[in-house]
Amino acid sequence: MSALRESLGFLTSRLRQVGIFVALILIVLLFQVLTDGILLQPQNVTNLVVQNSYILILAIGMVMVIIAGHIDLSVGSIAGFIGAVSGVMIVHWGWAWWIAIPACLLVGALVGAWQGYWIAYVGIPAFIVTLAGMLIFRGLTLITLKNQQITPFPDELRALGGGFLPDISGGTSMLEWLTVILGVGGTAAILFQSIKERRIRRKFNLENEPMAWFATKTAFIAVLMLAITFLLASYRGTPIVLIVLAVLVIAYSALMSNSIFGRHTYAIGGNLHAAELSGIKTKAVTFRLFVNMGVLAALAGLVFTARLNSAQPAGGTGFELDSIAAAFIGGAAVQGGIGTVAGAMIGGLIMGVLNNGMSILGLGTDYQQLIKGLVLLLAVGFDIFNKNRSGGGTTVAKRFKWKTAPSDSAEEPMPAAKTPAAVAAVAEPAVAKPAGGTVGAGPVSAVENS
Repeated sequence: MSALRESLGFLTSRLRQVGIFVALILIVLLFQVLTDGILLQPQNVTNLVVQNSYILILAIGMVMVIIAGHIDLSVGSIAGFIGAVSGVMIVHWGWAWWIAIPACLLVGALVGAWQGYWIAYVGIPAFIVTLAGMLIFRGLTLITLKNQQITPFPDELRALGGGFLPDISGGTSMLEWLTVILGVGGTAAILFQSIKERRIRRKFNLENEPMAWFATKTAFIAVLMLAITFLLASYRGTPIVLIVLAVLVIAYSALMSNSIFGRHTYAIGGNLHAAELSGIKTKAVTFRLFVNMGVLAALAGLVFTARLNSAQPAGGTGFELDSIAAAFIGGAAVQGGIGTVAGAMIGGLIMGVLNNGMSILGLGTDYQQLIKGLVLLLAVGFDIFNKNRSGGGTTVAKRFKWKTAPSDSAEEPMPAAKTPAAVAAVAEPAVAKPAGGTVGAGPVSAVENS
């Protein structure tokens, strides 16, 4: 029982992180039942990965921007613009795909640098700059394409959006063995890394998870990874874009967790003024964040264009809303300073499962938009409610805190205006000291602090 209580207490303190896992599982189970098992069919799981890959790519960059306390409304327009540029380069100019892809990523970096300059060095709020960028690059997309789609693209580029790794069994096996090898290897690597990190935290006496919860969580992740591996291997194997996405998640998770740049990004979002006083080059970090966002938006645009085999004038429409929703549903704080790449991926998967499940059920776009909006509102509301519950805030949250965690409320400091010193200072006005000291220095400071 003590281990169970310890695990429950840990889960309560990590309600934000655990909540999104639980939400994803419940949503998957709900739609699995409502769709009569279609949701988790191997072909549909593959489609789910491919259809949401570009949103997940955008969510990686978006969560970093939100952690720093900014927002980017232009990523959908940039993705559409890069798709148009790739069509002109490859189809009209005849460039090779292996030249066009780096060129498009470079254009994305220049677009991000353009917006980052106005935000970081001129001081215009990111909301205004990227809102202008959304209009500018949507207009440039229409101008580039002249309101006409460009198609077709070479097979090598199309493989980026809808291709699969080669089948080493030659199609003679029920399972695609390269996918099985990658899935089992990835699962083993995750288990090894989790155990290694736990040992390091125990060695340095850092806050650690209860053993019961750690074992349950690790086993669940391993089973989930193996189940996804089996489903992918049962159809056509591993989509190429999934490999790209996995590399990005690993690289950016390490960047945000283990690098100076990642720590500076969290510091800027947590308290910009304190970060400046501590010597962080806040303008340079902000500039690089938007350059990175431009590159990821360009990559998402290439993936989307390759999947459709067409550069379209309306390409990228609404991508910014889905990527922002993925970041917030995944646990990013509205005020900045909090969020993870893994959380954004889970948020993106929640949005993807909702879209896919509602499409299978035949719901119209009107109801789909309504439900997704409610999910986003509930996610952000839960984040704020949980924050108020743990650190004070609204009356409802405080009442919930007293009921669920009375031990914490006993340790809650008395408000400054009600402390004995402050009450005494208000009740007894400051008087001059005969010994030549500062007139009323102590009581006045107490009044000011109150």
